[in-house]
Amino acid sequence: MVKIVVDEIRAWGHVNVRARHRTTIEVTKDDYLTPRGDCIIGIKANKGLLDISPELKEVIRKDGSIVIAIFVVDDYFDYVIGMGSSRLTLSNGSKLIIRRSGYVDDATLMIRANKAAIDLDRRLIDRLKKESPLTVYIIGVDLGQDRTAEGDGT
Repeated sequence: MVKIVVDEIRAWGHVNVRARHRTTIEVTKDDYLTPRGDCIIGIKANKGLLDISPELKEVIRKDGSIVIAIFVVDDYFDYVIGMGSSRLTLSNGSKLIIRRSGYVDDATLMIRANKAAIDLDRRLIDRLKKESPLTVYIIGVDLGQDRTAEGDGT
């Protein structure tokens, strides 16, 4: 049976949002952003990974689960699709990171994502540069069977 769980994170854009990183996307509880943080698209988040719902964590921690992040700013949105993994701890209290690679640390929300910051819709990024509010919907999909990522040699 398919199980779908959704949680929501609220954050804010910042004048220094560049979204030029080629391998990651980050949302953080930090209240500042320097130009060097080119993967960060949202600051002042109301949640880190530690704070997302236990039901969502359970789905994301299953090998072969699908993780979707939908970013909404005003009337623009973009989404990223990646994979969950039993290796994810989802324990960082201040940030979440979406990764194209299979690298895992306590801030990793998903691995093998189809997009990084540089791939996000530039209209959405332009709104974030104007310090607009950002809503991130995190959706975990458990297809009801364990599926191990092929070639996951990390």
